[in-house]
Amino acid sequence: MSDKTNTPKDTHYAKLRRAYRDEKSGGAPAFRARQPVPPGENAADGLVRLYGLHTVRAALDNPRRKIRKMLVTRNAAERLEIADLAALPFKTELVEPRDIDKITGSDAVHQGVLIEAEPLAKRLDALGDAKLVLVLDQITDPHNVGAILRSAVAFGAGALITTARHSPQESGVLAKSASGALEHIDQIEVKNLADALGQLHEAGFRTIGLDSDAPAELEKSFAGEKIALVLGAEGKGLRQKTRETVTTLARLDMPGAIHSLNVSNAAAISLYVARAFLKRG
Repeated sequence: MSDKTNTPKDTHYAKLRRAYRDEKSGGAPAFRARQPVPPGENAADGLVRLYGLHTVRAALDNPRRKIRKMLVTRNAAERLEIADLAALPFKTELVEPRDIDKITGSDAVHQGVLIEAEPLAKRLDALGDAKLVLVLDQITDPHNVGAILRSAVAFGAGALITTARHSPQESGVLAKSASGALEHIDQIEVKNLADALGQLHEAGFRTIGLDSDAPAELEKSFAGEKIALVLGAEGKGLRQKTRETVTTLARLDMPGAIHSLNVSNAAAISLYVARAFLKRG
């Protein structure tokens, strides 16, 4: 006869087995899936919400970024190396992860921190002395635009120009995809892209529209000391007015069986080639 008694671990597994048997036999479900939390309302007063450790750290380090409020868990504050929340120059609240879930929705990977801040978008006349810029013709996917931002910063582009409509605004999704790049490049919004391209021409830029059917290769299309690469949305590509306005159209030469790339990949390759040309000059 054994005098072995049930340990807490044995009891736990026994309960799980009974729950599983009950569910298999038509009883109550053994486990209930956590109900997703939908995103709450947008930030007020034209502010943007950014979240995630890398994104927020970059925003904190950016002197141009005006932060109004932060929600942060104790663990996230430690990982951000914020010793004294009260010393920050904006309102800060210590919260639980579920409090941020109620704002971002439970699908957002906020990592325990969220800020509300003023957007960084500038006007075209604030372009400065940039030699290489990217122009996006109604690319609407924030994941793609975020990835393009990351490549633009990596290859030293001076600005990213987008249209005020049919382009993603600054947001947590965009910033998360950009992995901190949002804070390291000027973002310029324009109302009319054709007019903006005309202003770039006046400023000495050669505008090159990427088109998979263009007769010229990208490497043979560069000239001058300033380059603006213009990319269109996947599928429809550049709009007709944009095609008519750019200095020239060019293609990435792809000898393989597939002749198109995701727009963020095309942007990265084009930036690399353009940067190499400018360095030679």
